[in-house]
Amino acid sequence: MIVAFYVTRWLFLVVGVVVAILCLWALLDCLRRPAERFTAYGKLSKGAWSGILVAATAITVFGAFMASTSSLFTLAAAVAAGVYLADVRPEVSGKGSSWY
Repeated sequence: MIVAFYVTRWLFLVVGVVVAILCLWALLDCLRRPAERFTAYGKLSKGAWSGILVAATAITVFGAFMASTSSLFTLAAAVAAGVYLADVRPEVSGKGSSWY
């Protein structure tokens, strides 16, 4: 039983660190994009995405390194970073389908 507890704890730590890195990557990418492109392609503003990704990064870093059971918040942060990287980033970087 104790082995299962430690395996689960380490698994949550590894997932938390991976999601924290993903959120940090998304945040740094968001900060270097021009603000005009966000509104030009009908996405949330750069400030809104920056705030979402700052919160997601803070939640995952706090959750991963404080060893709390914040798996629901980690999942929400992963979804936020994933949406930015899969939907918003291609549009604002000029590699999206609507770049004419």
